[in-house]
Amino acid sequence: MATLPARHDAKNMQRVAASLLPPIALETGGAPIYVQVSDWFRRAIAEGQLRPGQRVPSTRALASELKVSRLPIFSAYEQLHAEGYLETFTGAGTCVAATIPQAAADALRRKTRRGASTTPARPAARRMAARATAMAAPPQMWLETQGAFRVGVPALDRFPLRTWSRLIHRHARHADAEALAYGDPMGYLPLREAIADYLAVARAVRADASQVLITAGIQHGLQICAHALLDPGDEAWVEEPCYSGTWQALATVGAVAIQVPVDRDGLDAAEGLRRASSARVAFITPSHQFPLGATLSAARRIELLQWAARAGSWIVEDDYDSEYRFDSKPIASLQGLDADARVIYMGTFSKVMFPALRLGYLVVPKDLLPGFRACRDAMDTCSPTLSQKALNDFIREGHFARHIRRMRGLYAARRTALLDAIAKHLPHTLQATGADAGMQLSALLPDGTDDMAVSQHAAQIGVSVRPLSQCYGHPGARSGLIFGYGSVDERAIDAGVRSLKRVVQQYTG
Repeated sequence: MATLPARHDAKNMQRVAASLLPPIALETGGAPIYVQVSDWFRRAIAEGQLRPGQRVPSTRALASELKVSRLPIFSAYEQLHAEGYLETFTGAGTCVAATIPQAAADALRRKTRRGASTTPARPAARRMAARATAMAAPPQMWLETQGAFRVGVPALDRFPLRTWSRLIHRHARHADAEALAYGDPMGYLPLREAIADYLAVARAVRADASQVLITAGIQHGLQICAHALLDPGDEAWVEEPCYSGTWQALATVGAVAIQVPVDRDGLDAAEGLRRASSARVAFITPSHQFPLGATLSAARRIELLQWAARAGSWIVEDDYDSEYRFDSKPIASLQGLDADARVIYMGTFSKVMFPALRLGYLVVPKDLLPGFRACRDAMDTCSPTLSQKALNDFIREGHFARHIRRMRGLYAARRTALLDAIAKHLPHTLQATGADAGMQLSALLPDGTDDMAVSQHAAQIGVSVRPLSQCYGHPGARSGLIFGYGSVDERAIDAGVRSLKRVVQQYTG
C-alpha cells in the first residue's frame, strides 16, 4: 500500500481544534467512493465549511464512520495531499492545509457554477416576520463601548468571585444525574424558597416558593408575561419613557403598546385610564422608574391597584434594581399592597451580581401558575441547575446580603462623584434627574439637542452614554443622556464627563 506524504513539524503551524465533520453523503452506484470523498473535501474547503488548520479524522476513523473500507478513504486523502488540500503534521494528525491552492479553489468554484443548472435565475425573496423587522434597531455604538458610562453593568471587579467559584466547584464536583438532566421549568425548589424568604424581608413581597418562577433575567420575564397575559391586538400600558425591551416583548405577541406619561410621581394612572381604560396589562417600574428615576406615589399605587381589580387587568412590576436606594430605606413593593392578586412581580440578579449569570425571577399569582409554567417551558424548558444551586448557597450563607451592603455604599459614592463631575464640567448644559437610587441616572439636555448624535459621537471616543430619546415611542421626545455609574470608579467618572464635555459642546453651542 502506498504511504501518505511525509509528516511536517507542527510547532509553527497554527491549528484549529479538531471538530466533527459536516455529514458526508455517499451515493450508491455513483462515482467511486474515493472520488466522492475527495470531491466532498474540496467543496467543503472551498466553501469554508472546513477551515485552514482544522484537524480532520484519520483514515481509519472516517472509514468506520462511513462504514466503508479504509482503502478508498486512504486513496482520497492521498489525492488531497497531492493537490495541496491536506497536510500531515507530527503529533497533530491530518489537517486542512494552511494555504489552499488558489487555482484549485477557483477551478472548483467555476465547476460548481457550471454544474448548478437547476439554480433559478432569480432567487426567492428572503422574507422575515414583520415583528422581527419592526424590532430591528439601528446600530447603537454606545452598547459596543465598554468604558464609562455603560448602563446596566455593575461593579464586576468588586464581585466576590473567589466565593462564587468555590460554590460552583462544590456543586460541579458532586453533580449527580439529577443535576445534569432537565430541571423543573419553575426552577430549583431550594432557590425558589430562598428567593421567597429574601423578598418577604427585603421587599415586603407576599408569596411562597410555589409562586416563584426562575427566569433568565428581566427580558425573559417580560417575554413570559407577554405570552401568558396578552393576545394579539390586546392593549397594554407602558411607561413613557420606558425600557425598550418592554416594546420588544409586546411586539413578539402582537399586542398594542399604549404609552402613558411619567412625571415626578411616576406613571400617570389617570391619563392611562383616559387613553385605554380596558388595557389588559400595565408594565411599570414603580420603585425606581427607568429611565427618569421617579418613584410611584402612594396615591397612584392605590389608584393603579384599584383599576386592575375593577377592570380585571394585570400589573407587571419590574423591580430591576430596588436593592440600591441611597437617601432612604428601600420602597416596599407594589405587590405587597395588592389585596386582589393582580400583580406579577419581577426581579433579576444581573444588576446585583453579574449580567452573565442570566438568572432572575417572577412571583406569580397562584391561579396563573399553570399558564406561566407552560409558557416558560415552551420558551427554553429550564434554567441551568448548577448555577441555581450555587446561587441558593450564595443567598443562604449570607454572601448575597453582604455583597448588597458593600455595593450600596460603593454606588452611593460613585453617584455623588458623577453628580459632582456634571456640576463641575457641564453645569449649565446637563440637568441630572433620578439620582436617588440604582446604578444610573438621566441628565436632560437643552431642548432640540440631538442626543442620538451626541451618543454616537461619544462612543467614538470611548464614552458610552445612552440617548434618552430612544426610550420614548414618538419623535420629538425629551433629549438627554443616561449615565451608568455602577462599573466606573471615581477617577474614571471625572475623566469621562470631561471627555464628554467636548462632544456635548459641539451640539449645544
